[in-house]
Amino acid sequence: MPITSVEKDLDALTITIVADFAAPLARLWDAYADPRQIERFWGPPSYPATFLRHDAAAGGRSVYKMTGPTGDEHYGCWEWTDVTAPASFDIIDWFADETGAPNTALPPTRASFVFEQTDGGSRLTTTSRFDSLEQLQQLLEMQMLEGTKEAMSQIDAVLADLAAFATDRGAEAQILSDTQVRVARVIRGSVEQVWQAHSDPELMKKWLLGPDGWTMPVCEVATKVGDSYRYEWQPEAGGEGFGFTGELLESEYPHRQVTTESMIGMPGQTRNELTLTPVEGGTLLSLVITYANAEMRDMILATGMTDGMETSYERLEGLLVNA
Repeated sequence: MPITSVEKDLDALTITIVADFAAPLARLWDAYADPRQIERFWGPPSYPATFLRHDAAAGGRSVYKMTGPTGDEHYGCWEWTDVTAPASFDIIDWFADETGAPNTALPPTRASFVFEQTDGGSRLTTTSRFDSLEQLQQLLEMQMLEGTKEAMSQIDAVLADLAAFATDRGAEAQILSDTQVRVARVIRGSVEQVWQAHSDPELMKKWLLGPDGWTMPVCEVATKVGDSYRYEWQPEAGGEGFGFTGELLESEYPHRQVTTESMIGMPGQTRNELTLTPVEGGTLLSLVITYANAEMRDMILATGMTDGMETSYERLEGLLVNA
């Protein structure tokens, strides 16, 4: 158990938890910044978490659900109010509905996470603040503290699992729900470089090609919210090509971009949420794709989409390393 102390201050309306780890500071920070890692310990073992959105930047949001042993689902969301990587971040943690909207009928928790290097590794101090003694007692009666202790008991195993999150692993697709898939990969390069690689048409034509043997003659980029984009590919040897078009819905440089996407000439549309997070070794690219239904999700995955994306990301990484 990494927790070394728990202090309840009823006068200050705070609960402070201190936990020590053998892992380096950067490794501990990444465990909280990476949605693939935090969801392995944020919920207690009987209520594992799935993060549907995770913006580790000031002004960002996170949305997660915890699934119980009978399949019951309980949602929460964060508002990221301050981030100073890798030293600290502050959030407001709300109960939420299935859309990720805060449930204002229940009290939120304002939490500060402070990361420090120690002689033996790293230390995390989490201070949760409440608006009233009644709110604090309400959450204690809901066994928040017991759940937090159970959840944090899982962190050591995640920190020890270096291979699962190594920078040399390829793109991986994880099914989040009946309609959502997350593709994640660490790319050697800064957040700004990876953002630029998704915004510069001439650069995109060099890497966003999927398997070898294709060209990208059309790359019309959406530069502001409400703009449309259009991408088209053609085989080098000649023959029929394909393309996608859509609209830019959100853009928060250099961390988050949301678009719709439709294959030209085909029915159906997806929602693509791109998040870029600085981690040790480069930039974690996380792409959450929302499909109309499970059948569409499975059909697209069966096309080898992830393999094509990995080939493109390898090509991008080569460009950034040699830049």
